[in-house]
Amino acid sequence: MLGILARTMVKTGVVKPSRLVRPVSAARIAGRYLSHQGGLPPLPVPPLQQTCERYLSALEPIVEETELEHTRQVVAEFARPGGVGERLQTGLERRVRKTENWLSDWWLQTAYLDYRMPVVVHSSPGVVLPRLEFSDRQGQMRYAAKLIAGVLDFKTMIDNETLPVEYLGGQPLCMNQYYQILSSCRIPGTKRDSVVNYALGKRPPTHITVVHNYQFFILDVYNSDGSPLTVDQIYIQLEKIWSSSLQTNKEPVGILTSQHRNTWAKAYNNLIKDKTNKESVRAIQKSIFTVCLDAPMPRASDEMYRSRAAVQMLHGGGSRWNSGNRWFDKTLQFIIGEDGSCGLIYEHAPAEGPPIVSIIDHVVEYTKKPDEVRTPMVPLPMPQKLRFNITPEVKSDIEEAKQNMNIMVHDLDVKVNVFSHFGKNVPKAHKMSPDAFIQIALQLAYYRTYQKCCATYESASLRMFRLGRTETIRSASIASAKFVKAMDDPSKQSTEKVALMEKAVKAHRAYTDMAIRGQAIDRHLLGLKLQAIEDLASLPQIFMDTSYAVALHYNLSTSQVPAKTDCVMCFGPVVPDGYGVCYNPMEGHINFAVSAFNSCEDTNAGNMAQSLEKALLDIRSLLEHTPKAKL
Repeated sequence: MLGILARTMVKTGVVKPSRLVRPVSAARIAGRYLSHQGGLPPLPVPPLQQTCERYLSALEPIVEETELEHTRQVVAEFARPGGVGERLQTGLERRVRKTENWLSDWWLQTAYLDYRMPVVVHSSPGVVLPRLEFSDRQGQMRYAAKLIAGVLDFKTMIDNETLPVEYLGGQPLCMNQYYQILSSCRIPGTKRDSVVNYALGKRPPTHITVVHNYQFFILDVYNSDGSPLTVDQIYIQLEKIWSSSLQTNKEPVGILTSQHRNTWAKAYNNLIKDKTNKESVRAIQKSIFTVCLDAPMPRASDEMYRSRAAVQMLHGGGSRWNSGNRWFDKTLQFIIGEDGSCGLIYEHAPAEGPPIVSIIDHVVEYTKKPDEVRTPMVPLPMPQKLRFNITPEVKSDIEEAKQNMNIMVHDLDVKVNVFSHFGKNVPKAHKMSPDAFIQIALQLAYYRTYQKCCATYESASLRMFRLGRTETIRSASIASAKFVKAMDDPSKQSTEKVALMEKAVKAHRAYTDMAIRGQAIDRHLLGLKLQAIEDLASLPQIFMDTSYAVALHYNLSTSQVPAKTDCVMCFGPVVPDGYGVCYNPMEGHINFAVSAFNSCEDTNAGNMAQSLEKALLDIRSLLEHTPKAKL
């Protein structure tokens, strides 16, 4: 989902696929899932010449002409008949024949597991759900119980392989990511992390982790006959957990997971030297998912509430608040605050946003169902509290993690906006793609702020292909650059501006179609680069060229994550001087989350959110006040 390709520039190691995720999903018993997966086409390798031409077109709006002229020569040399590009292309085509998906293992490794920055802010997205009104603690527990039951209800479809297959443009999509998000966890390594999926072992987990006041508990969510606990049963168990975790003077062991991955790996190895600690950590890692029962955050005005909730989901608010009430390596963590704030954070390595949103939509609908009054007949055992022995060394690691987390918290600026003037309805009325409409407005907002265009990442799904993940939609195009430069030019007629807007929207739509069909440039270029690392002593000049660095420096890292639920996803920028922009277009409004770093003087999340709002309104005004007859 995120503009992670920006991070791949410095990566050099290549690892055998089998070490990345274990066990792999192919070990599942053949059923609906595998028969569906087997019918999906493999990810194609685009023609080399096509990618080179499209690469140069993508550079045009973001690279100076003198630099671009040099790059044209570099690309021509790379693509010449019998040259290095053709040799690497042949290697990729050979890889297609030997793997299920020539890219998926490389992508998991390069974009996630090799990445050493903290997963907090830099990788893991958060989701803010509509605010709830709890009148008391019992309200929080009751909602948490219904949410847990809703996730287990969704899990039943995964376990029975009865998840409805999703389609895009009439084409079935890969459902693999759904089978990776429950009972999985990232494991830190000193050089490279791994992801373990415990659902695929001989004895799949039957417990979740619940964390309250920094204390972790195992909550078994299945009865002895294999049936999931009822909402009433879960509620009773949550009450027991809450009552036995009232002390807040416990060490927040979970905050260790927020560290730089190398630092966390050392602290991890130190932590699990102790047998009790190792067993507790393993219990968290193996759990189906985690539920974080958060203490109330500082009060915020209604206008600021969503922005405050966004940072609570992304990082917990710092060591004084809920950052220690997490295990950030866990794939799925649902967060329910005592003050009604609600949402989740997910570790990005196993999946993109759409499967997460599907779970959210299912769970939110489930929680709206009327309560079934079913008094549990059998008394349930007390949920097991996980113990940690805190040595002076572990204590020191925790203190360092607290300090670093607080620095991250102070550096991240997030603005969540509900754009209430219109939603998908306006672009559709003008026969324009809502996503393209919003992306062009983003280009205009950025151009007005900085008087230049920038490399822009928008996530496109490759799930038409077996084990497909993402491709980059490059929203900054030649057509969008022409429009944003003309928009505020008084010498241009409104009819000309509308014509340029329509061309920009069409260009974005065309690039999107190209991306979802596996014909865009970014993953192909990455594959050629990684093939070169495997095959050659040195990288080809095309990957050492300044233009390549500019192309991967995503000042705008964006994603449309549509949901039925009135929620919004949020994530941090992927470069120090950039923005993270996520949006959920509803029929009559749009939910936006814009993030930036306070440490960069040139960026401001609030200003960009305002600029985006103005750009959307100005484009609507342009379209509505330009007579149709003249178009």
